[in-house]
Amino acid sequence: MAREVRAFAITVLSLAALGIPAGLLWSALSPRPPYQLTEKASVLADPSTQTLIAADGWFATITGGLGLACGALAWFLSRRRQLPTLLGLCAGGVLGSFLTLWAGTTFTLGVTTIEASAAPGVTLVAGPLGLTAKGVLVSWPLLAVGLFGLLEGMHGYRESPMRRPYGIDPRAPADPYRIGDPPPAREGD
Repeated sequence: MAREVRAFAITVLSLAALGIPAGLLWSALSPRPPYQLTEKASVLADPSTQTLIAADGWFATITGGLGLACGALAWFLSRRRQLPTLLGLCAGGVLGSFLTLWAGTTFTLGVTTIEASAAPGVTLVAGPLGLTAKGVLVSWPLLAVGLFGLLEGMHGYRESPMRRPYGIDPRAPADPYRIGDPPPAREGD
């Protein structure tokens, strides 16, 4: 039982540790939306801007890539304790996604200049980084668990006795009685 708990904890903590650098990478690569400063508050300068979607796309790309890498690595390293590792991939992927979101929105890296046209006298500033599609938070755990399950299914099929037709063992010698061959002579004949 202690080994299963340790495998789960190592998997969760490993994925969570990857969340901070992933968030910094997301912050460095994602564009910032332009905001217009008004007397009351800051307003999105261009409601049709694609930078909000680009931030979601970069988040999904970074965390999805990490999910695929973590799922494959976890499958190759966890041949004996698969269930705790699989549960750790799920929990660690969720925790890693939230840490990526936190680190990316807390620390500002990369280009923060604004490339938008504005009326004279209007001040534009770079807006905060955030997610508009919260569904991308599940890309890390979903792809990690999905690839782990796919690899295990392929391995299980390769080792399955159901794969061999009629229960024939491929290591058994060839059948001496093939259709069309005359039967061997018996001693009494």
